[in-house]
Amino acid sequence: MTAAMDPIDRLTSWHAIYDLLCDYMRGQDRLDPVLHRSVFHDDATTDYGDGWRGDADGFVAFAQRVLTPHRANHHMIGQVRIDFESADTAFGEVYFQAFHRTESETGDEEDLWVSGRYVDRYERRAGTWKIAHRSELVDWVRTEPAADGLMKAGHFPLGERAPHDLSCRREEMRVR
Repeated sequence: MTAAMDPIDRLTSWHAIYDLLCDYMRGQDRLDPVLHRSVFHDDATTDYGDGWRGDADGFVAFAQRVLTPHRANHHMIGQVRIDFESADTAFGEVYFQAFHRTESETGDEEDLWVSGRYVDRYERRAGTWKIAHRSELVDWVRTEPAADGLMKAGHFPLGERAPHDLSCRREEMRVR
């Protein structure tokens, strides 16, 4: 749904939301929990696939804990769609890819690629856009060389599409 908004407000709002996405990625890459957390409203809620639900502080702590052991993290924003429901509420679907480098138990370097999506509800409060709810879904993970032990320790699908679909989340978020 596209709300009737002033074209300048729509454009500046889109850019403000896109800046949030960039700050989120930078917060992950730099292992900066303050920047990472800054994109969420204080009362934001989050969920990760079917395994984790909670507040933004827990979500950021979880992500920072998972990312810290890697020697390198690089997150990239892919396709972004933002729909404005009103002048102060928007929904987004954001595709991302991430590259991580880690050392195996043998000391060899291993590369880990992750691809997934965020489905977000953004709210503008007191003139500032932030994430009010984020659903994250990891669609696939691949390691080179295959690091089965690393993947078995987590809850990622190895080399195949996740069985979950977030297409219904937008309607769920509207009624929260």
